[in-house]
Amino acid sequence: MARSTAPLGVDNSLMAITRINEFRSKPGRGPKLRAFLQSVVTDVRAAPGCLSCYLYQALDDVERFAVIEVWETVEAHKAAGRALAPARMEEAKTLLGTPAMGTYYSPVTDADA
Repeated sequence: MARSTAPLGVDNSLMAITRINEFRSKPGRGPKLRAFLQSVVTDVRAAPGCLSCYLYQALDDVERFAVIEVWETVEAHKAAGRALAPARMEEAKTLLGTPAMGTYYSPVTDADA
C-alpha cells in the first residue's frame, strides 16, 4: 500500500493550504495571550473553509505561540480574517509584544520532486 506524503490530516485532493502564524506576548502577558488565542482558535475552526486549527506554546518560552491552520483556499482564510470583530484585533494589540507573523504553505509531494 502506498504511503501518503501529505501532512497528517491533510487531503492532497483538496489542494489545501496551511497557514503558520507566530505570536509573542508582551512580558508577563503569556497566560492572557494564550487564553485569547484559544478563543480565536475556537472561532476559526467554525469558519467556512477551515479544515483544522491548532494552538501551540513553545516549550522553552511561555510567551511564544504558534497557530497552525489548514484551509481549503487562501481566500477562505482571508475571508475569515476579515470577519473578525475590530474589537478582537484591538485586544490582540494589547497582548502582543511583537507583530504577529504568518505565512502560507502548500504541501510538497513526491510528484513535485
